[in-house]
Amino acid sequence: MTRTEASRHGAATLTIDLDAIAANWHDLRARHPSGPVAAVLKADAYGLGAAAVAPRLVAEGCRHVFVAHLSEALALRPLLPDDVMIAELNGVTGGSEGEFIRARIVPVLNDLGQLARWRDAARAAGGRLPALLHIDTGMSRLGLSPAEVTQLANDRALLDGIDLRYVMTHFVSSEVADDPLNAGQVARFAAARAMLPEVPASLANSSGIFLGALGASDLARPGAALYGLNPTPGAPNPLRCTVALDAPVLQVREIGAGESVGYNATWRAARPSLIATVAAGYADGYLRALSGRGVAYARGRPVPMAGRVSMDLLTFDVTDHPDLAPGRTLRLLGPELPPDAVAELAGTNGYEVLTSLGARYGRAYGPVRPLA
Repeated sequence: MTRTEASRHGAATLTIDLDAIAANWHDLRARHPSGPVAAVLKADAYGLGAAAVAPRLVAEGCRHVFVAHLSEALALRPLLPDDVMIAELNGVTGGSEGEFIRARIVPVLNDLGQLARWRDAARAAGGRLPALLHIDTGMSRLGLSPAEVTQLANDRALLDGIDLRYVMTHFVSSEVADDPLNAGQVARFAAARAMLPEVPASLANSSGIFLGALGASDLARPGAALYGLNPTPGAPNPLRCTVALDAPVLQVREIGAGESVGYNATWRAARPSLIATVAAGYADGYLRALSGRGVAYARGRPVPMAGRVSMDLLTFDVTDHPDLAPGRTLRLLGPELPPDAVAELAGTNGYEVLTSLGARYGRAYGPVRPLA
């Protein structure tokens, strides 16, 4: 059974709006006039299907894509033209150099060991190999430390045979526009670049694009904002919702006041109630943290969850929708209830909501519209 066939067999349907993703990319590009805007497609395009998203964004004019793992890059290479740079963020590891070269994948080099491996690969290949260089300016994850930047500045031979396309860093707190960490990182990045060969810079992530001049560089790298997550928390989302998740109602049950629903009887009816059971659960990525907090929508109105999230099933109090019957659907995600709103209910972020979307959903690519 393919993912798209799953909806014909009683599974929920995840609709992904490629037009909305493309519109979001164009919006972000307009907000970053200092240079082109890439597309971050890691984690299967944040759960929405990199094999569909990548070709669409390339058709719109995107010429730089980023993924986290080499396996993700290798899957995309046959789908994209040769002039599209596919950059892999985790960098080369022992024995992977040949795969990067054969598939024309550009590694992001994160430490001096990776630099040395890529330099040696260039020497063995008898030419120059493209790469990005990552400088850590405060995240303390990947990237050259200040000491490594100094060492590289004093030993430029480490760059022999390496065609540096961009030098990049990653914001720690760009979603908080007035956080002094942002300006501090920009200053540290400028100081590090001044010690190295003159190479174009890549700075802004999704929220960084909204920092204006502070986040401007030669290449922006948005991910979350492409998929409709709000890059400006606390303010209205300027981007389009790109997903809708509609789950079929399997059964509607009448229960009396005081009767319980779900495991451990954590929910009891305060009145005679109608309970709808729908085909989705934590095995599908509907977060268990939504137990007792989740909301669905029916005909544009919210419907509260009743009880806990189960592996394959969810239950909702549809007493105020007496016409709801098996075969109808409840909306679990969409314009009425975007990923950021679901994340707030679950105590997490929209990134986790999207990247948790399950493999059992039927997937359809088409317009995402509010419920009538």
